[in-house]
Amino acid sequence: GKADYDEVTYMLSPEGKAMAPPKQKTSAVPFAAFAAGILLTIVTFPTAQPYVAGYFGGAGAGAPAAAGGDAGAMVASYREKMLSRPLNNIIECKPGEECRMGSAMRSRVLGQKGVTLWMTGLSGSGKTTISEALEKQLLLRFGKNVYRIDGDNLRTGLTRDLGFSAADRGESVRRAAEVAALFNEAGVITMVTLISPYRKDRDAARAMHQRRGLPFLEVFMDVPLDVVKARDPKGLYKKVAQGLIKNFTGVDAPYEPPLSPELTLKNSEMPVPACVDKLVAALSSLGSLTGPPASHGLHPPDGGDSVSLIVPHEQLPARLAEAARLPRVPLTDTDTNWLQVIGEGWAAPLRGFMREGTLVQALHFNSMLVDVVNGSSSYATKPTEWMQSDFPKQRVSMPIPIVLPITDFTRRCIGKSAAVALTNAAGTPLAILRDPEVYELRVREIIARTFGITDDAHPYIAQLLAPGKTYAIGGEVELLGRIKYNDGLDKYRLTVDELRAAFAKKGADVVYAFQTRNPTHAGHAFLMKDSRRKLVEKGYKNPVLWLSPLGGWTKKSDVPLDVRVKQHIEVMAAGELHPDWTVMAIWPSPMIYAGPTEVQFHAKSRRVAGASYFTVGRDPAGMPFSSGPNEGDDLYHPDHGRYVLMSSPGVGQMRFLGFEKVYYDKKDHTMRTPDRSRKDDFISISGSKMRKLAALGAKPCPDLIPSDLVASKCIPPGFMVQKGWEIVSDYYMRQKTGDWVPYSKQLGGLPMGAGMQSSAEQPFGKPGFKAYHASGGAFVSPWHGLALYPTAASNLVVNFVCEIPRGSTAKLEVQKAVPFNPIMQDTKKGALRYYTYGAPFFNYGM
Repeated sequence: GKADYDEVTYMLSPEGKAMAPPKQKTSAVPFAAFAAGILLTIVTFPTAQPYVAGYFGGAGAGAPAAAGGDAGAMVASYREKMLSRPLNNIIECKPGEECRMGSAMRSRVLGQKGVTLWMTGLSGSGKTTISEALEKQLLLRFGKNVYRIDGDNLRTGLTRDLGFSAADRGESVRRAAEVAALFNEAGVITMVTLISPYRKDRDAARAMHQRRGLPFLEVFMDVPLDVVKARDPKGLYKKVAQGLIKNFTGVDAPYEPPLSPELTLKNSEMPVPACVDKLVAALSSLGSLTGPPASHGLHPPDGGDSVSLIVPHEQLPARLAEAARLPRVPLTDTDTNWLQVIGEGWAAPLRGFMREGTLVQALHFNSMLVDVVNGSSSYATKPTEWMQSDFPKQRVSMPIPIVLPITDFTRRCIGKSAAVALTNAAGTPLAILRDPEVYELRVREIIARTFGITDDAHPYIAQLLAPGKTYAIGGEVELLGRIKYNDGLDKYRLTVDELRAAFAKKGADVVYAFQTRNPTHAGHAFLMKDSRRKLVEKGYKNPVLWLSPLGGWTKKSDVPLDVRVKQHIEVMAAGELHPDWTVMAIWPSPMIYAGPTEVQFHAKSRRVAGASYFTVGRDPAGMPFSSGPNEGDDLYHPDHGRYVLMSSPGVGQMRFLGFEKVYYDKKDHTMRTPDRSRKDDFISISGSKMRKLAALGAKPCPDLIPSDLVASKCIPPGFMVQKGWEIVSDYYMRQKTGDWVPYSKQLGGLPMGAGMQSSAEQPFGKPGFKAYHASGGAFVSPWHGLALYPTAASNLVVNFVCEIPRGSTAKLEVQKAVPFNPIMQDTKKGALRYYTYGAPFFNYGM
């Protein structure tokens, strides 16, 4: 563009024969004067007078005039005519025929969705700089296929024939939009970085994408003219000032800023990494960084398919009738928790208790194979075939074994049945398990690979080692209705689908989860609010917190579920965690206390429900050794769990918000990370100290915080919401005498005959359950008040007192030493007793 060009003239005789060109060189014309146009001249013989036959390019100050009008306009007019002509004989696909792979399947296989980021702004506004940084982030960190289309790589090829007139600029935008749409449709995250000064051209690019159903985000680089002049990375504004360039956008040619772009980046006021974060946040909210469908900023389930195995209401009567005829497999409380996890989709794509092949994958790879072509769950639902050699190519996280142990007695009862009924302690069918696969339960292998420790007194390991259950049964399940626990907390138990709907209703563009097995004090609240602040800084507009108390089985020393839930409610009511951006919903999984291995499942299950961020602290899912030479020491290094989680494969697009220990600030009466400049103002309040203070019924301290909180029996103001503290304190003061809900355990449901009564306050499933025989409004002792024979005239029929109904596993019996001899459940060391060999197939009594 700086050098003059040599004009080559071809001479034609009147007869059309080529003649030698003149010896003299024609006058050189500065190329820049024609604004990068291409001049075609025809010289008539013998006068050798040049005649401008065509000028392909811009309307620069030195552009030649053509006979009969502007040649550039003639070309633009012809181009417009050609673009508007009907394409009658060009048909990509015949009606009803799909000539390309569908976008949904393409996205699943690629693990991302195509989208066009149209980045517009003045020269020097940061389009190239920010797009390059975004490209590196998406490609190198997220592993996504991304490509940039900019003016330079277009001008060297696709738009080389275009100049800088309004018509040519519009054509450049049209061509760029067409190419971007093709990349977009191919599943590529496509960035177009063009000045594209005219609004109508950008709107046309958007409309073209919309007609094809392709995502399009307009990104406006909103940078003042004086700032881009000062930047001047290519020295163009200097040349404009020197008069070397005319019709320069933003100076002497118009730039029409977008009226309603999806994203505005005032990058003169924010650093490049912050701009990239906002772009990543926008792509994440749109669902572009994942293959399966996603909306409202919700992370898709592992494998891409939501799982809900609850039988539709209209089909329920037939399924219940079927379950009544099937062999029964009794469930423990923990089994019931796992059944809920599976049936409501928290372990997607798992659709049942693990078959042996899936178990082996989980133990050895912390993952399971998925078939994204035929449905993510399709492979795991097939019976294990040990000699197969062809496997799906993709895996999803599945770090812990979800198995259903059974006894040899139950195995023999199942026989060759095509389905079995899964029943609770009351004998109520909760689900049907199809196509059962029974296999040897190699407990020691499961313990070694899942926990990596030797500790037979470990609370969950002890369950696995319970005698008698030497087999496991795998197969897909159908839930016979929602699993209800009737403990007053069911309204806080949302299914995966219900929880995702709750996030969408709050207008979430991203969800972050926080799990705790403890009451929420001000330190926890600080971390949750600080996590939200960090997400807003990343560009999210409405991060929604999922406060997810773990609801399944926990060890005896953990704070009961009802105490935690009620305390969380008070924290939200006080505004510490605002209800506008917080959803409190119980996560139904049991704890297995497997440290770094288990926390990967915690994160996976939160992803399934839509969380893209997980706040995780030190020693997640850990506890001390329960036996052996290391008794009392931590099972796992406190830093390993968080590190393993953040570096583990299979986490999808989930990101993690780590945090350090927080301290109480005596000056501001808040919990926060310590300020090293005033160390003496911060004190540590450990969990053990909090429990001691709660058991003492500690009251708020005076303004001057004493050095020994326990001796002063006071809790610093601001450490915990007052009403929440009263709930916690009440628990620790009545820990051994109160009636608590330790974890999700089904209550009630025991079938009782006519004339039997029990207390609603102490339903079946609680140690205080009593079933009385009543007659005429008064209790009657079945031991003393009922005759052996209903009629004195015959001894062929006797009264039978049914203590244990058929199918119930609860060890129930008439209490001889209690007035009116109610039927109660036996206990051992305070724990309710159950038959574990299998479901009784007869009524037991006297």
